[in-house]
Amino acid sequence: MELQLSTPALLFSAITLLMLAYTNRFLAIASLIRGLHKKFLESPDEGIIVEQLHNLRRRLTLIKNMQLFGVFSFLLCIICMYLLFRGYTQVANWVFVGSMLSLLISLGISLIEIQISTKALNLELADMEEVFRKRSSGLDFIFKKDTKKDEE
Repeated sequence: MELQLSTPALLFSAITLLMLAYTNRFLAIASLIRGLHKKFLESPDEGIIVEQLHNLRRRLTLIKNMQLFGVFSFLLCIICMYLLFRGYTQVANWVFVGSMLSLLISLGISLIEIQISTKALNLELADMEEVFRKRSSGLDFIFKKDTKKDEE
C-alpha cells in the first residue's frame, strides 16, 4: 500500500483536537494546584493536602509527557507530508509509522492520567459520602420533610 499525502493530513485535525484537550487538562490541574497551594499556606499541617499535591504533581508530569509525544507526533506528521511531497515515499512511510507510534504513546499516557484522576476523585467522594452517612441514618433523608416548603 502506498502512502498518499492525504493520509498524514488526516491526522492534523485529530492531533490538534487532542492537543487542545491536553491543554485544557493542564489548565485545570494548574488551577487545582494554585487552589491547594493557597489552602496549604493557610493550614500546612493538613496531610490530605500534601497527598493531593503529590497526586497532582504526578498528573502534571503525565500531562507534560502526553503533550510532548503529541507534539512529536505532529512534527513527524509534517515531516512525513514534506517527504511525500518531495517523493521520498519509503522514508515517509517510516516517519509516518513513528508519528503513529508517538500518538499511541501519548494516548496511552493519557489513559494512565485519566485512571489516576478518577481514583483521586473517588477518594474525594468517599470522604463526602462518609460525612453524609454520619448526618443521615439509612433512608431517613428521603422521607424527611423539607421545612422551607412547609413554611411557604
